[in-house]
Amino acid sequence: MTSIAFVGLGNMGAPMAANLVKAGHKVKGFDLSEAARSAAGEAGIPLAASLSDALQGVEAVITMLPKGEHVIGAWEDILAAVPSGTLLVDCSTIDVDSARKAHGMADAKGCPSLDAPVSGGVGGASAGTLTFMAGGSAEAFSRAEPLLSVMGKKAVHCGEAGAGQAAKICNNMILGVSMIAVGEAFALGEKLGLSHQALFDVASTSSGQCWSITSYCPVPGPVPASPANNDYKPGFATALMLKDLSLAQDAAQLAQATTPLGAHARDLYARFAEDGNGARDFSAIIEALRAGAIGRDGS
Repeated sequence: MTSIAFVGLGNMGAPMAANLVKAGHKVKGFDLSEAARSAAGEAGIPLAASLSDALQGVEAVITMLPKGEHVIGAWEDILAAVPSGTLLVDCSTIDVDSARKAHGMADAKGCPSLDAPVSGGVGGASAGTLTFMAGGSAEAFSRAEPLLSVMGKKAVHCGEAGAGQAAKICNNMILGVSMIAVGEAFALGEKLGLSHQALFDVASTSSGQCWSITSYCPVPGPVPASPANNDYKPGFATALMLKDLSLAQDAAQLAQATTPLGAHARDLYARFAEDGNGARDFSAIIEALRAGAIGRDGS
């Protein structure tokens, strides 16, 4: 049993913390949002009255926060309160530079640390089937792996500080681009008289096969668990995909990498979100593609 402070009990953090509780770990959860705290309490997560209370006597701290600035601010407070040797794991999706800065802060205190963003969405967080992409030392990964294995089905040590975030934004750039391609193909298939099932049966078992088809098909029918069968309730919200694609473009600019499809995908999701779809699943972009609402005249 490990004593853990879990900071950030939102849609992802709460089910992740709940799985640690179910596995027998001693968890103290904290979130600034009263609504998040209430929902986490109902999920069986013991709550701390304050961040300082959550950090008392813990061996590990896990954070799941919206942005890099939030992680840096939280880690400043955390590192001021915990002793050297405390394991810090950030599961947020943030920019690589902020992740590296957080590692540097932890190193200065003598605390092993990981950036370990996740893939799998809210469903994966609840089911304990997330994939973790971890950056940091081998020692930190070794210490964190038993905890990650409770919250997910796979953890990959991608390299040193920031490597987890790098892997996450590259992976999600692939996902964002491929979902647009799949949406375009199904929209074209409709106009050519193909049924959704016929195109799925071909593409899912031939050269067009990808996760966006086989696990997350953007049209109702072929994949019953996909958001397309539930009015595009996320899942993975368009706003979150836009965040990840924007992070990828920021990183590409800093690294002087050429990513034209990633840049265009970012622009298409930005337009889709501006049209009021930010809270819908990102696969709903097929509706805008089908209607010609995005992607024409460079938009």
